[in-house]
Amino acid sequence: MEERRVLSVQDKLAGIGRRLQSFSENIKKIVSKRTNTPGQSATVESAKSSTPSAFGVLVRKEIADHIRSWRFILLLGIIALTCVASLYTAMNSIREALGSENGVDDFVILKLFTLSDGTLPTFIGFVGFLGPLLGIGMGFDAVNSERNKGTLSRIMAQPIHRDDLLNAKFAASLIVISIMFITLGLLTMALGTLIIGIPPTFEEFLRILSFLVVTIFYVGFWLNLSIMFSVRFRQPATSALSSIAVWLFFSFFFDMILQLLARGLAPDSASATVHDVMSYQNLMLWLGRLSPYTLFNEATTTLLMPSIRNLGPLTQEQVYGAIASPLPFGQSLLLVWPQITGLTAATLICFAISYVLFLRQEIRGRS
Repeated sequence: MEERRVLSVQDKLAGIGRRLQSFSENIKKIVSKRTNTPGQSATVESAKSSTPSAFGVLVRKEIADHIRSWRFILLLGIIALTCVASLYTAMNSIREALGSENGVDDFVILKLFTLSDGTLPTFIGFVGFLGPLLGIGMGFDAVNSERNKGTLSRIMAQPIHRDDLLNAKFAASLIVISIMFITLGLLTMALGTLIIGIPPTFEEFLRILSFLVVTIFYVGFWLNLSIMFSVRFRQPATSALSSIAVWLFFSFFFDMILQLLARGLAPDSASATVHDVMSYQNLMLWLGRLSPYTLFNEATTTLLMPSIRNLGPLTQEQVYGAIASPLPFGQSLLLVWPQITGLTAATLICFAISYVLFLRQEIRGRS
C-alpha cells in the first residue's frame, strides 16, 4: 500500500512538471511574438537603413568647410566680378549690333559668352583662365592639412574606409564647383534675357548647359591635380606652388614651346606638297591638344558658336561647295566629343594616381 501511494505521488508530481514546462513554453512563444512584431522589425530595419554612411557624413562636412571658408568666398567673388565685367562688354557689343543696319544673326544669348568689345576678355576667356585657380585653391591642402593638424590619424581611427576620405574630398569640392558654375551661368543667361529682351531657345539652353558641364570637367581636372600634389607633398605651400607651376606652364609657356617646335618642323615652302602641309598642321594641332586649356577652348567655342563646323585644317576641295549654316546641337557635340573625353581621361588619371599614393601611405600621428 505504501509503495502504491509513493507511485501515485510521483505520477502527480511528474504531471505537474509537464504542465509547468508546457506553460513556460507557451509564455516564451507569446513573448517572442510580441517582441518580434512586423511593425517593430520594420522600424528596426528602417532605422538601420536611415543611418547615414561614413561617406555621406564626410561629404557634408567638407561642403560645409568649403562654404564657410574665406578662401572660397574670395575666389568666388573674383570669378563673379570678372564674369559680370565680361557680360557688360558683351551686352554693349550686342546692343551696337542690334542698333546697326546689319543687326545680328541667330543665337543672340550665346553671344553673351563669346562676344566682347576688346577691352576685356570674353566670358569663356575668364573662366578658362581663372577656373583652374578655383580648383587649385580648393584642393591643394585637402590631405596634407589634415596630416599637419594631426586630424588624419583620428579620422582613420574611426570605422571609415581609407578611400572614403579621398572620395569625399573630391566629391564635396566638385559639388561646390558644380553648383557655383551652374548658378553663375544661369544668372548670366537670365540677366542677358532681361536686359536684351530676347528669350533663349531650347537649343541655346542645351548649348549653355553643355558649356557648363565642360567647364565643370575642366575645373575638376585642376582640382584632382591639386589633390594629387596634396597627397604627394606634406606641406601645403609645396603642393600649391606645384599646382600653380603646372597651370602657368600650360597657360603661357606651352604655346611658346609649340611655336619653337613649329619653326623647326615646318616643311620647306618651295618643295612642300599639300600632303606635307596637311600632315604638319595636323601634327601641330594634336601637340597643342596636350594642353587642357586647348581642349577646353575648342570644346566651349564649338558648343557656343554653332557656325564652327570643323576644328582641323581643310583643303580647297573640302571647302568648295560647303553651305555656310550653323551646325545642329547634336553635330556640335559629336565634333567636340574627343575633347570632352580627353578632359575626362586626364581627370581620372590624376585621381587614380592620388588614389594609389594615398592608399600606400603610412598614417601615424603627424608622420
